Amino acid sequence: MADSTVLDPTALAIPLAAPQDERALAEQLAARYRAEFVDLKNFKIQHDLLRTVPVELMFRYNFVPIEQLPGALVIAVSDPSQLMVLDEIAGLLGQRIIARVATLSQITDLLKKTEQSQRVLDEASEGLTFDVLTGDENSDESISIEKLTREEDISPIIRLVDTTIFTALERRASDIHIETQDDSVIVKYRIDGVLQMAMAPIAREHHSTILSRIKIMSELDIAERRVPQDGRFRVRYKGRLIDFRVSIMPTVHGENAVLRVLDKESMSEKFRNLTLDVVGFAETDLKRFRHYIREPYGMVLVTGPTGSGKTTTLYAALNEIKSDEDKIITIEDPVEYQIRGITQIPVNEKKGLTFARGLRSILRHDPDKILVGEIRDQETAQIAINSALTGHLVFTTVHANNVLDVLGRFLNMGVEAYNFVSALNCILAQRLVRMVCEHCAHSVSYPDEMLIESGLDLTEWRGFDFREGAGCMECGGTGYRGRTAIHELLDLTDPIREMILDKKPTSEVRRLAQKEGMSFLRESAIDRVRRGFTTLKEINKVTFIETGR
Repeated sequence: MADSTVLDPTALAIPLAAPQDERALAEQLAARYRAEFVDLKNFKIQHDLLRTVPVELMFRYNFVPIEQLPGALVIAVSDPSQLMVLDEIAGLLGQRIIARVATLSQITDLLKKTEQSQRVLDEASEGLTFDVLTGDENSDESISIEKLTREEDISPIIRLVDTTIFTALERRASDIHIETQDDSVIVKYRIDGVLQMAMAPIAREHHSTILSRIKIMSELDIAERRVPQDGRFRVRYKGRLIDFRVSIMPTVHGENAVLRVLDKESMSEKFRNLTLDVVGFAETDLKRFRHYIREPYGMVLVTGPTGSGKTTTLYAALNEIKSDEDKIITIEDPVEYQIRGITQIPVNEKKGLTFARGLRSILRHDPDKILVGEIRDQETAQIAINSALTGHLVFTTVHANNVLDVLGRFLNMGVEAYNFVSALNCILAQRLVRMVCEHCAHSVSYPDEMLIESGLDLTEWRGFDFREGAGCMECGGTGYRGRTAIHELLDLTDPIREMILDKKPTSEVRRLAQKEGMSFLRESAIDRVRRGFTTLKEINKVTFIETGR
């Protein structure tokens, strides 16, 4: 990749020369349908013209506008035989269409360039540039990105980093990953829990400049390249402040960076009206879970891996039960989203404020309901259990694979089994699965082999219309947009409590829970597939396939 291409922020998607046979085919099509052939290789984007056509239409029908004539719009398409499509475009745009023919690869590359350069760089240049605020959160000391360095030759890198951040926010990314390889720098976005390439690889020689830029924004030591560093910065985007948590890590090829997006203002607004209805519960589980979160005391335990939405579920529960009559206090690490009407305390281990110490202090503030962000050790577990036994309703999370693994996790911490089982109201295990993009969803059917591999009954599922996303601009070509939760909820009934105290194997506890009507994660996932919310491939990736265990 040429240096000038890499440093040009308008060329994040680099068009490749179309193969000769593709061009010849396009020229034949043009001659056959008496349309003019156009070569878009060096086509100059007309931003004013592009703004008149919705970007989603261009991506949906694979065309680009190239000229506006009186009473007609000239567009480039790859297949002029699709007359119905051309009529549909004309109807949607409300004007006559004149079709020219270009190669599909040139149109696709131009569309990528259109999306990134027009929607990102143009909007950034029109006032949506970032103000980086210093760590003391004093808006009076905000400085523009251009002031951070005055070296003329580094400005293209500044624009590249700014564009990367801006596009991440536009595409709903939760993290930006900058990974160093032996010959290039790779930038990826995590969107809906999955990493996606953000742009073409960047030449390796620009690695140190990009990392230095991020360190300047995060107020980290530019000279230190051998030890991990953590920092944060804040940007102003579309009128709201967004925090970025930055982690720099040295690797064999150089430093890597991960930028976590913390859109507190946006999320706080969403969380203000957040309820369990939008989390994704099945109706029966929702009714049971709502019963447990309204108990006067006891422990509600949510489990799952990092990033499985445990905190969101607990915030939704607190939102539903909070009232002026109750005092609710949380201790979290960190407090990522703020909820009005709830006292939230951040853990600060450097200053000695651990979960255990904070929880002891909370109990002296006369709370009715407590949320402990995570139980990591025996001391925190013991205090939380004692709080649940002495009249408080305690919400907490723990890392475990499923509801039955939680029991072993606590008992291995050295917690007394009788106290733990007596305190528990319920255990909820949770995962997140990506949802089918509604803009490009279509029906598909799978062969018997895939149904058998997925543990599905052929008599029930053969011929079933599964839903998948074909991939469009709205979902970034993935076929998925947004995520929903799948759950399994264990009621601590008297027979199950007795089995746990008798130290029966988890397989027996599982069988009894199933007999009492509990549905497991896999069943919850299959229900989402049946209702068309997600795909079979997605649930096979997220949950274990049941094999009669």
